[in-house]
Amino acid sequence: MNANRFRIIGRQQLMGSSMPPAVMGLIWANLVLFSIMAAWGAAAGMGMSPLLNPDTNLLLHMGAQFWPAVLNAGQWWRCITYAFVHGGLIHLGFNMLVLYQVGPMLERELGWRPFLFLYLFATLTATGLGYLWEPGVPVVGASGAIFGLFGFAISFYHRIGTSIAFARRNFLLQWALIALVFGFLVGADNAGHLGGLIGGAVLGWVTPIYFSGLHRLRPLFAVLGWASLAVMVLAHLAMVASWFF
Repeated sequence: MNANRFRIIGRQQLMGSSMPPAVMGLIWANLVLFSIMAAWGAAAGMGMSPLLNPDTNLLLHMGAQFWPAVLNAGQWWRCITYAFVHGGLIHLGFNMLVLYQVGPMLERELGWRPFLFLYLFATLTATGLGYLWEPGVPVVGASGAIFGLFGFAISFYHRIGTSIAFARRNFLLQWALIALVFGFLVGADNAGHLGGLIGGAVLGWVTPIYFSGLHRLRPLFAVLGWASLAVMVLAHLAMVASWFF
């Protein structure tokens, strides 16, 4: 059999067990921004409350999504930075745990550039559906992007069709159900969850499942990956600039 026809699944077995760079970078970015938010709140006299229940104004200051600010004040960066802001340690801890559990599987399968593009794409589709549902409600959290990982994995591994692929599909489906139940319990943005899930599923349905197809698209994935990284960095720089200007 032609090696180029081997399915992508199993590629991660050859790439070691260390935490891949995109997932590690995303986790650290979330942790650092949460620490900055907690420090900013403490300096503003809020005490320890930002650790468990940050004030809405503090969340907006740190980049929460708020569509009136996006549309009326041109704060486009909120469409991205909201996914790095969390409403307390429990919210942050749960999302980072899920990202830590499911992210490496997909990043090792695809590479960091396609993975980063998937994460950003799901971030945008999540907030896009949120706009159609409740545009006047501030939104924070990485769960929309994480649901994008769920959606991608479910459709991608389903298309591969092997027993290992079905096992991974089912594993991610279980995580999606757990996260969905958790979202209902805490009153999370379930419209955003659905938007991320749909966005990820669409990408999972069109991404090549063979090495040969992935190889042909490697230049495109390289551009999309670096562009995604640049957009994320620029969004956060724009947010920081808004603090002073």
